[in-house]
Amino acid sequence: MLTVVGILLGGVLCGFLLRKRKLKWLPGFITVAIWTLLFALGMAVGSHEELLNHLDIIGWQALLLSAGAVLGSVVLSGVVYYFFYKNRGK
Repeated sequence: MLTVVGILLGGVLCGFLLRKRKLKWLPGFITVAIWTLLFALGMAVGSHEELLNHLDIIGWQALLLSAGAVLGSVVLSGVVYYFFYKNRGK
């Protein structure tokens, strides 16, 4: 866990130091990195035999938890947009 926090803080520091530069390649790099991480996660789940054998048991719980997370993110994003960004362009 300390490694993850250290990497995160290193990224924050790099972002702070490079904040004035236009890094045109960065959005594309982030997209490819996210796709790679999602693919690796799918491979890890697909190769976990015990997880796949019990998918019918945990499937509904995972579906409800995921749907709740997505719904909560959408609702809170709407609240943040309404209070902080709605009147900026006017």
